[in-house]
Amino acid sequence: MSYFAAAVARVDGGWTAGEVSLRGVTDIEEVADRLRDVEPDADLSLLFVEADDTYLVVLRLDEGADLRVFGSDSAYAEESRLGSLLVGDLKTSVTGLEEVDEPRPSGGDDETEQPAVDPEADPVGDADLLADLGISAQKLLALCAHEGNMPADVTAEICQVLGCVDEVEELREV
Repeated sequence: MSYFAAAVARVDGGWTAGEVSLRGVTDIEEVADRLRDVEPDADLSLLFVEADDTYLVVLRLDEGADLRVFGSDSAYAEESRLGSLLVGDLKTSVTGLEEVDEPRPSGGDDETEQPAVDPEADPVGDADLLADLGISAQKLLALCAHEGNMPADVTAEICQVLGCVDEVEELREV
């Protein structure tokens, strides 16, 4: 299974980015250590792990501590060793939401008629981990569930809101 892992870290009001190798990691704490290594003094660090154009995992560290994780689909844990390491221990339900299975009210707009979460996907972890940055749990789940959206599209949309899309896209070009 192939993956792309991009870290972004906020320092002094700006963003720095770096690709992170997850080769050889043995547990989630080692992944967090590699995220910390990107910018040890960062007040906020995020790691986006995109796997096989199918799965997205977002990890967040505030001031190098308090690891929070969101996975777009629990099936990733069954598909690979890295997936198991990243999302295998997460609860099977998403935190940060009151109701995620209900369709949104119909208002004539095709987007609002779609369920908030793809019925085939089983997101896990803390969907609310980006709420204070402008990406609510509902928005994150909707981005992941939007038909045709690849993990790279979701990462780009999140990074656009955060103001670090150029830094992440530069990593893809290397």
